[in-house]
Formats: sequence, structure tokens, C-alpha cells
Amino acid sequence: MANQAIDEIDLRILHALLDNALLTHKEIGENVHLSGQAVGARIRKLQDLGVIEGYTLRWNPEKIGLHIHAFLTVFIYANQSHQAFRNFVQLTESVMEAHRVGGEGCYWLRIRTNDSSELNKLLEEVLRYGNYRLSISIENVK
Repeated sequence: MANQAIDEIDLRILHALLDNALLTHKEIGENVHLSGQAVGARIRKLQDLGVIEGYTLRWNPEKIGLHIHAFLTVFIYANQSHQAFRNFVQLTESVMEAHRVGGEGCYWLRIRTNDSSELNKLLEEVLRYGNYRLSISIENVK
């Protein structure tokens, strides 16, 4: 790619997409004073550079029955358990996010389940890999 630099217009395009990923290239172009085609080329450049890794949507999990929102700090028992735990996390639908962390614990998981019974089953499975500390979300403030 000839021009690998990210300029102010690229950043404005990125922020527009972060605010609303459904904007058309033409709509973004009106805000940054470029044609829709030029915006599309810049977005492709940002994708090629790895600045834009993909697209997602915001949703309300409670509307489909996922009423429990919890955060789990996992303390792995032994170094040999890390890969098995990572495999478990990848295959577990109720794990929305997983982060390997330094400091307190080995992993932080964001969990969504239908009810406390489903959460309890997940916690019993986690005990195969390590101990945990559970925090239940009572309100999303941002």
C-alpha cells in the first residue's frame, strides 16, 4: 500500500464509524468533505492496516432472556491448565469476553446467562481449571 500514514481525515472517518457503523460512505463523506468513493478507499486502508478489525452491534441481552450479567476473575490452578481453560472459554456461549490479565487473577470473564441456575453450572465447570471470584452487575452506567 502506497500511503500507510493515518491522517486527520482517517481519524474523523474512524470516529464517525465508531459513533454509527451504519453510516453510508456518502454520509461520512459529507462530514469529512470527500466523495463516498474516497471514503470507501480510506476505510479499506484502515481495514488493511488493522485499525478497523471488524464491525459489531450494540444489543440488549435482557430482551432475549439473558438476565444475569456477571464478571468472573479466574485464578488458574497450574500453568498446564491455561490452554485447556482457553479452549473451554472459546466453546462456552455464555462467556461474552475473556481477557488474560496481570495483577489480580489470571483471566477476567464477562458472563451473560439466563438465570442463576445456568450461572451456577458455568461456575462448577470453571472450578475444573481454577478458583474464581464472582461479581454480579446490578446496573450498566455506560
